[in-house]
Order: sequence, then structure tokens, then C-alpha cells
Amino acid sequence: MAVSTGTNGGSTGQQPVGIDELLERVRDGYTRVEPRDAYEAARAGDALLVDIRYAELRDRDGLIPDALVVERNELEWRLDPQGSHRVPEATGHDVRVVVVCNEGYASSLAVASLRQLGLHRATDLVGGFQAWRSAGLPVTK
Repeated sequence: MAVSTGTNGGSTGQQPVGIDELLERVRDGYTRVEPRDAYEAARAGDALLVDIRYAELRDRDGLIPDALVVERNELEWRLDPQGSHRVPEATGHDVRVVVVCNEGYASSLAVASLRQLGLHRATDLVGGFQAWRSAGLPVTK
């Protein structure tokens, strides 16, 4: 692998990593949640499920009842408790957010970003929406 030498700041001296290594590094920083545990936490009011899948997947596969739908490109703006574009559910940095993507990959990268914003309890769903549905948990069309 080559040393990164972008035009914005020159050489960083760091070797680039592949996506598999990046996911591993990101996930080492928190504990991911299994579908049944996410379901129970949401039912108990201990977690906010946030579905970041794009509209086509939601239309095709359905929705998790009561999950907040925020597409990935708006996630940080909507969940930043200090942001001017936040959703009402973004009440503070202590909110336990469980990010749900389709299969549990993009959600891990989204969690890294949310944690940089101070949402220290942010995590994601192992296997994403597909694992939720396979576990027989509620889905609406």
C-alpha cells in the first residue's frame, strides 16, 4: 500500500486501510446489539432505533415499527443534540441510539460518526434489517 499524498495537506505518513480493517477498528470501540436485544431495549424505551436505509429498500422490505427513519446522508444533522436541524428525539448525548442499515455494515460506519459527535451510547444492529426480519421481529409494509 502506498502512503496517502492527497492535495489537501500533503502526505499523512499513514498507510491506507481497506474497508474490512476499517470496520474492525470501528467496531472494536463499542458493543454491537443483536436484533432481539434491540427489540427489547426499544420496547422498554431504553433505545432509539434509527433506520438509515434508503427509500427503495424500505419500500421493498418494510419498516421496523416505531423506528425513526433518517437516511444516511442526513444522520449527523438530525441526531446531533446541539444541531439546528435535529429531530425531537435527539434530546442529548446520552440517548442510546441503535443504527439499522440493511445488513449491518454502513451502520457501523455511521456509529463511528455519531460517536465523534458525542453520542457515546450509539451502537448498531448486528446483521441490520435483514437480521431483524430473519429473527421474526415485527415489520410493517
